[in-house]
Formats: sequence, C-alpha cells, structure tokens
Amino acid sequence: MSEALARYLEAGKMAAQLKDEAAEIVAVGVPLLEVCERLERRTIELGGRPAFPVNIGVNDVTAHYTSPAEDPLTIPENSIVKVDLGVHLDGYIADTAVTFTFSPEYQDLILSAEEALQRAIEAIKPGVKVSEIGAVVERSITRLGYRPIRNLMGHRIERYSLHTGKSIPNVSGIEGGRIEDGEVYAVEPFSTLRQAAGVVRDSAATYIFRYNREKRFRSADATALLDYVKREHRFLPFASRWLRSVSSVSSFDQAFRELVKERCIIPYRVLVEASGRPVSQAEHTVLVEKEGCRVITQ
Repeated sequence: MSEALARYLEAGKMAAQLKDEAAEIVAVGVPLLEVCERLERRTIELGGRPAFPVNIGVNDVTAHYTSPAEDPLTIPENSIVKVDLGVHLDGYIADTAVTFTFSPEYQDLILSAEEALQRAIEAIKPGVKVSEIGAVVERSITRLGYRPIRNLMGHRIERYSLHTGKSIPNVSGIEGGRIEDGEVYAVEPFSTLRQAAGVVRDSAATYIFRYNREKRFRSADATALLDYVKREHRFLPFASRWLRSVSSVSSFDQAFRELVKERCIIPYRVLVEASGRPVSQAEHTVLVEKEGCRVITQ
C-alpha cells in the first residue's frame, strides 16, 4: 500500500468516527460553537488535523458557516442541521458531511440527499463523464419529490488542496471531463424542497478564510498575524476564531481587517438557499479504482 493511500484511508476512518460522534453532540439547544469546537478538538485528539473548520448549517444556511468566537447561536427546535467536516494527515484529506433533523417533516428531505449520494457512488468509475454523475444525482433527488442545489458541486481533492480542477455536479447538463483511475473526489449532493429556488446565494457573513498572498505591512501586528497564517494555514482554509485563540497579536481585530483589506487572506462567504428553504446534505470522499470507487469515510 502506498503512503498516500494509507494516509487517505486513515483520514477517512477518523472522519467517519467524527461523523458518528457528531450525532452524539448535535441536539436542540446546543451552541453551534460547541459543536464546531468539540469536533475540531476531537480531530486533533484522534491524531489528525482539521482540513477546514467544521461547517454547521442550520435550515437554509447551506455552506461555509462555522461559528465565530462567542457565537450566541444554538440549535433551534424543529430544525435541520448539516455538519460538514474534514480531516487531513500530512495534507491527505477526507471530507464528509451528515444532516440531522429535529422535525419529522424533514426526514424525507435528508433521505433524498443520502440516496442521491449512494446512487452517485455506484455510478463513479474510470471513464464516466462527470455530467453523467450529475444526471444520476438529479434523477435520484427529483424522483423523491425534491430539488437539487444546482450551483453547488462535489470536488476533486489532491494533497493539501480541497478543490482541484474537476467537479461533480448535482444536476444534469454540466460538462467537466471524465472520472479517471486514481483520482479522489468528495461527492456531496445538496437537496431542498421542490418549491425552493434550488440555488444558493452569498450572504454578507464571512467566518472562514484562506491565505492568498504575501505583503509587508507598516503595522508590526499585521505583519506578525500574516506570518502566522502563512506558517500554519498556507494551504487549507481556517476560521477567524482559530487565529484569535492562538494569536499573540495585541490588536487582533485591526490587524485582521488589514489582512482582509489587502487580500492577503480571502473570505468564503456563507452560502444560503436563495429562497430561504431548508437544505440537506450528504457527503463521502471516494478513491477511484479500476472497477469503481472506494468510499473511505464510512
């Protein structure tokens, strides 16, 4: 077994365990910040590192929400909650997600994303067009009376890179090449109600960032903060609260604003369903092999 394969399999095993543990944490009234921090802390305790901040999306919040420091939000009654987490070992990433609900009316919505994920996994093998996978996902979701989110996609993964080149669409008609032996993909159907817009839009909120470029600042604090980001988070996304919790910078807020203003770090905007409808998500990471693919996050 190659070192890369061994690392992927071990990261996938950790991610699967964390997903199981999420089910023990997520409950009505629990602070969102507690969910994020407990799962991130457990990632490190298990011997991995977060590949990105734990994402927690309540109801129409679909992607890129992680709790800021001192987040006051808690899990509401009758809600649907998506937890998306990633583990990496030396840059080899396993990405997975699960949806929970505290309302019976959303059980079938969750099932629609889970079943679409299973159908997509069954269809993945070398030579298959990614557009064919998108058609499989769309048929599966619509057959159950729901609508896929058409402007979100699964993504090819490489070492220290969450999104590289090819994507796996969740609807038909989107071309993007063919699946190849040896590739790694995060496959993630998103499903919403039939009457929803079926697309996500940017919100104003930003809590996740990535390193973008170097710059020397007049401010010693901004320079020190950027040096820390470049040293610790050069390749993978990070949460603003991660910097606040470890930074020795005396004037953190001002220094952080400078980094954003100069585009030394770039934000991921929180994505919400455009019509405000609830969204479910299911996700696994797969390794493409000669006869199909191997799921590493279950």
